[in-house]
Amino acid sequence: MSALLEVNNLKVRVEDREILHGLTLTVNKGQVHAIMGPNGSGKSTLSHVIAGKPGYEVTDGEILFEGDDLLAMEPDERAAKGVFLAFQYPVEIPGVATMNFLRTALNAQRKARGEAEMSTPDFLKKVREVCTRLNIPQDMLKRGVNVGFSGGEKKRNEVLQMALFEPSLCILDEMDSGLDIDALRIAADGVNALRTPDRGFVVITHYQRLLNYIVPDVVHVMSHGRVVKSGGKELALELEESGYAQFEDKAA
Repeated sequence: MSALLEVNNLKVRVEDREILHGLTLTVNKGQVHAIMGPNGSGKSTLSHVIAGKPGYEVTDGEILFEGDDLLAMEPDERAAKGVFLAFQYPVEIPGVATMNFLRTALNAQRKARGEAEMSTPDFLKKVREVCTRLNIPQDMLKRGVNVGFSGGEKKRNEVLQMALFEPSLCILDEMDSGLDIDALRIAADGVNALRTPDRGFVVITHYQRLLNYIVPDVVHVMSHGRVVKSGGKELALELEESGYAQFEDKAA
């Protein structure tokens, strides 16, 4: 099984505070890795650094994506290379129809890879096929990006983006945040439909309930900016029972 993402001894500062203290993590193609941990453990910081969000200073370590130095790439290069981040709180973009946003973003990625831009008829055909396959209502496409969307609709929109852009690595940053059980199940079904032998997922969550629907291959516990324990899906159930306090001393 070949490595898709390799994070080695990663140290990250925000302003004058170190958030990640030598974090190491490897995600192979075809795997789903869940990262769990309390607030402030560095989970979202890791996702933002992988995606290239500004404001984070990497002071040591490396991130390799399919063997290439991810930290040397701009955020748009990372996206074109196949890195996708689904946000905990997707932003609203009033005045921009979801359909136009998706087509512009997809063609920007294709252009960056040296591929021909997709014509409007071809794009419409593709997006309709994806909506049908993932059971996503097509009327969402006419609305402003995430404007007036429920929590579940916002997550569906992110799943739609993943299906269209076909990234190699999908990072889901607390996608269960604010969702009821029905919305959670719908979003998780969309993610499960995108699992392939060549695609990897990093699922960041506080709670085990998401992992009832998106079953991980590996579960990691983060505390104080490090991975302090890794195991199979049963580790998530153990955390649900015993909480994170047991890992505080290990990370200190």
